[in-house]
Amino acid sequence: MASLAPSPKNYIPPDSHFLLDRIEENIRKSFNELIVSLDETSGSHQHHPMKVGIRNSYHPLKNPEAGLSPLGTETGVMNQESVRGQMKNFSEETTRYWNPIVERLPQEQLRTLQLRKFKKIFEWAYERSKFHRRLYQEAGLEPGDIKTFEDIRRVPKVEKSMMRSIQRKDPFPYGEALCVPLEEVVEFRQTSGTTGQPVYQPDTWQDWEWWSESWAYILLAQGFRRTDRFFVPFGYNVFVAFWAAHYAAEKLGCEVVPGGVLDTAARILKIQELQATALMATPSYILTMADTAKNRLKINPARDLTVRRIVCAGEPGASIPSTRKRMEEAWGAKVFDHVGATEIGAWGYECQEQSGIHINEALFLVEVEDLITGEPITGPGQKGKMVITALDRLAQPCIRFDSKDLVEWADSPCSCGRTFRLFKGGVSGRTDDITKVKGVLLSPTAIEEVVHSFKELGDEYEVVVSKRGDTDEIALVVEIPPGLEGKKQELSARLKDRLRLQTNLSYLIVFHPLHSLPRAEGKARRFKDTRDSKEGNGREG
Repeated sequence: MASLAPSPKNYIPPDSHFLLDRIEENIRKSFNELIVSLDETSGSHQHHPMKVGIRNSYHPLKNPEAGLSPLGTETGVMNQESVRGQMKNFSEETTRYWNPIVERLPQEQLRTLQLRKFKKIFEWAYERSKFHRRLYQEAGLEPGDIKTFEDIRRVPKVEKSMMRSIQRKDPFPYGEALCVPLEEVVEFRQTSGTTGQPVYQPDTWQDWEWWSESWAYILLAQGFRRTDRFFVPFGYNVFVAFWAAHYAAEKLGCEVVPGGVLDTAARILKIQELQATALMATPSYILTMADTAKNRLKINPARDLTVRRIVCAGEPGASIPSTRKRMEEAWGAKVFDHVGATEIGAWGYECQEQSGIHINEALFLVEVEDLITGEPITGPGQKGKMVITALDRLAQPCIRFDSKDLVEWADSPCSCGRTFRLFKGGVSGRTDDITKVKGVLLSPTAIEEVVHSFKELGDEYEVVVSKRGDTDEIALVVEIPPGLEGKKQELSARLKDRLRLQTNLSYLIVFHPLHSLPRAEGKARRFKDTRDSKEGNGREG
């Protein structure tokens, strides 16, 4: 990279040199992706002598034997020399993008790329997975039938319950959805088990590279750089949590400090000792750490610690304004959201503009369906359920997976320059979190927004839906700090008013002393439905 040396005319910040190597590699990958996609669309299979080499490509569905033809641009043909010419003009602005080509690709070309990838992953699963072949044959589908996006909607959806039913069988323990020999599986993870029996997730080495690649998009978009010292305060275990984020941070060149076996107090002291600048955890644990620092260690994170950027996952809190505000005020840091799942991957993220959740449309295909009719929702103004395909995952494909995430399309593109579409307000909940109480649909995230907007209350709370005779009741248990006991009546009245406006329901408010409710290191379980299963879902989540 000697040709990219800084000069007075074309200055590249010191922390950008490492990223330029990565960006150049991504350009090579994207260049080949696009010229193959355009060839397949146009029917051309002309060999192109300027094919750009790929080194350490994570892309498992790339066909190196595919015929190539030139990629047209407004000024002519884009070849290896023009790619390198662009590299010489990279600036600090350009290093905002992990993959400058695909992140700013016109939607029409993104859709071409997605359709080509979907055809390949569909064929891969059909040929190698007994589960998927049976599913598709029962629907009367085979690989040659997928020609358009309308055809994709004919592909049956997969739910988590279906995966549970086929696992713990041969090839043990993954069952009939496994698409590779067992000896090619190098990583085991499983879902958290919040909503039932955990689902096992096998990954090949290519899959694991893909995981960290998807996280690299996220971290760079949120402003993390190789000058950051990342502290990762989660128990490194069978749940995927921040495993891939750890490796993506290394990929960016960050220094990573694993805080796995330390308790909360020890983690805070280690952050202080090492002057960590970045943090990743669930929103509830970010608040727990701040509370422990202040009340137990007499450390004010915003004043005494050096964390300036936080990325959250596992809960919707970072996209809930009142929860985000609590975290940012407690730490004096900017908080960013990310969305993913064990069986899907890291599919969505906020950028520094924080206009919503970007969908990584280079690696995932997202559809939004009407909650009642199942018809596609393609524009803003209506919440729907997300159906998602991981376009590059090999060992256990994720094809038209019913995520049950509630989302809504944003009404305008992001000013960051990325063409990846946005979800307004992130993921607002899950269809299996929504429960009917007194004939009204209730989403737990609406309660969190209200509770965390009251500065007088602690961070933790609990919602219990029960049955008294034939009547549903909702108890909201909140924590009140010492010295505010005399304000319980006033707080209760204000809480009830706000909750009624937000949810159209009435609540019984129960006050507990500060720190009396359980704290979670991973996903918080604050909602309990204790009604009979005939009346409710009997779920604790």
